[in-house]
Amino acid sequence: MSDYSYDKDSDGIVTVTLDMAGQSANTMNARYIPMMEEILARIQADDGVSGVVIASAKKTFFAGGDLNSLRRIDSAGPESLAMFETNKAPFRKMEKLPVPFVAAINGAALGGGYELCLACNRRIVVDHPAAVVGLPEVTLGLLPGAGGVVRLTALLGLEKALPYLLEGKPAKPQAALKDGMVDEIVATREALIPAAKAWIKANPEAHTQPWDQKGFRYPGGDTLHPRVRQTIVAAPAMLYKKTRGLMPAPEKILDIAVNSMRMGFDAALRAESRGICALAVTPQAKAAIGTFFFGTQAIKSGKVRPEGDKWRAASSAILGAGMMGSGIAWAHASAGLPVVLKDMEMDKAEKGKSYSAGLADKRVQRGRMSEAQKEALLAQITPTSDDAAYTGTDIIIEAVFEDIDLKEKVIGATFGQLSQDGIYGSNTSTLPISILAGFCPDPSRFIGLHFFSPVDKMRVVEIIMGEKTSQDTLRKAYDYVQQIGYMPIVVNDSRGFFTSRVFSTYLDEGMALLRDGMAPVAIERAGWLAGMPVGPLAVHDETSLVLSQKIRKTHEALDRRLGVENGLGIDMEAGNAIVDAMLEQDRGGRHYGGGFYDYATDGTKSLWPGLGQFAQGNAEIPVQEAIDRLLYRQAIETLRCLDEGVLNTEVEANLGGIFAIGFPAYTGGAIQFIRGIGIDTFAARARELAEAWGDRFAVSPAALDRLRVSAELAA
Repeated sequence: MSDYSYDKDSDGIVTVTLDMAGQSANTMNARYIPMMEEILARIQADDGVSGVVIASAKKTFFAGGDLNSLRRIDSAGPESLAMFETNKAPFRKMEKLPVPFVAAINGAALGGGYELCLACNRRIVVDHPAAVVGLPEVTLGLLPGAGGVVRLTALLGLEKALPYLLEGKPAKPQAALKDGMVDEIVATREALIPAAKAWIKANPEAHTQPWDQKGFRYPGGDTLHPRVRQTIVAAPAMLYKKTRGLMPAPEKILDIAVNSMRMGFDAALRAESRGICALAVTPQAKAAIGTFFFGTQAIKSGKVRPEGDKWRAASSAILGAGMMGSGIAWAHASAGLPVVLKDMEMDKAEKGKSYSAGLADKRVQRGRMSEAQKEALLAQITPTSDDAAYTGTDIIIEAVFEDIDLKEKVIGATFGQLSQDGIYGSNTSTLPISILAGFCPDPSRFIGLHFFSPVDKMRVVEIIMGEKTSQDTLRKAYDYVQQIGYMPIVVNDSRGFFTSRVFSTYLDEGMALLRDGMAPVAIERAGWLAGMPVGPLAVHDETSLVLSQKIRKTHEALDRRLGVENGLGIDMEAGNAIVDAMLEQDRGGRHYGGGFYDYATDGTKSLWPGLGQFAQGNAEIPVQEAIDRLLYRQAIETLRCLDEGVLNTEVEANLGGIFAIGFPAYTGGAIQFIRGIGIDTFAARARELAEAWGDRFAVSPAALDRLRVSAELAA
């Protein structure tokens, strides 16, 4: 069976429709090179060809490279270089043929798919939101290795090309047309091929690419142009500020893009091949491909979802119109899910709805939402103080304050409002779901749904299974989370679950460094250099020390209720003492006027001079030692969660850690961080840290043994 069709019309225009057999998308798999060589040979041998249209029979245009093959590369030697050179060779052959090529882009053309488009003389796209174009390789620790860096720089100029190359964001049709990534938009997919043929008829000699024409000038100027020189000088510093030197791909892309303007086109293509060859073997690329591509695909495709029919909620209710409840209401309304936002007082419920109005206003101001869209979104939210307003609801989410007695009261009073097949979720961040489920008449329909703040930006939900939660409820919860456009991470019940346990260790280790005598500014710098979004002291101010103490006291009360000691199972002695002392001095965090930082009225902040009082020693702690402490503490706690069965899969451990609590993305997640270092090397370093700083760095040999023999979910 052929992977393409070849149709030549009476005008001599050939339409090549890519339709790779046995797969849902056209990709650069093992059959790709033979297919392309065959197509180009037919065109070259076919008399009277006046032009070529490249089209697709799939929903997408072309999906790009074979990442399974890429992550198997273990050497940057001649064989790997030859493979990348072979992959890109057909595109250069296309450019040398004396007939115009047009890409008829019917759907997503990303990575290698868009590189194919760049090798065409014209790019026509359908006006559909799914028809995005772009070069996302940087997000996988790679660079566009089939001509993307060199051609996009030549097509757009350095200034306009760099954002697409360094950020990897796809462009929808209108934006792509505005920036010059495509040349024309048509209204329907049916209009693509006629439009392509019409252009070929009108431009029969337009077969030479701009960069192959004598006297070619880069749009915006060459490397000596003042504005371009300014970009070249400023870009490395701006890039380092974003990557912190932890991600080699953006630096390599910048280097190749700039230098491609200083050498011949074919030499630049060779430099690009060397670049991707070097990147493909880096731990950052292997981690990113495993986590961000295959891991995300596993979550999206439902590999960790119970089998059963797809479920879709038609109605919803949020109990509690505070910051979290209001944010969840926004998420529902944004996804077109009608939501009743209930609070004890109507003015509080109305205020909760106004939170969504504020978010919508910002989008209107930035041109990302129309007034009509804003009004339609807000119409989905019904504020109320009456439980009767959500009788028969498909999904109810309790989002009241983290107080077990309050939750007992609310859950017992409102569970009966569910529809016959509905499910009930609690947005608790630490309280055991199995205990909360005991407050309702049917624990099988009760589940944890832990959102993260701010909900509109943190698009991940920790789904917590209670002891009696049914698989049917889990299936519905999983589908619901995907319905509103969020990533589901499934965990089993425990004190603090997964994310809160790990996040608390980051905060605590920051305070432990403070206790051990490290300068506060050096602690924050270590967090930044480690790749964390914010230093441990700064993020503690944002989440508030008041909340930390309240959560601790809640768990102490729960311990007394259950007759256990430290049921959370985390050593936070250093952090607890500092939190208590800070609160005694009215230092509750940013919301309370000051915490580890002082906050000025102009929006600036500075570390509080009084932090020196907490140093019990004067240890000369190297920055790398602090980095290791901050990262190993979180990785060890994640490993404990996996070992204890709180986490089910490595994929969820990695993605949950990155998207929910900000574990450094370049590592591929906490478990991949361990694998990337090497399990034995990690274990040896953990032993060193435990000997120097305490048993909180101790690692169970059994947990490491399981890691050695376990297989990746996405492998």
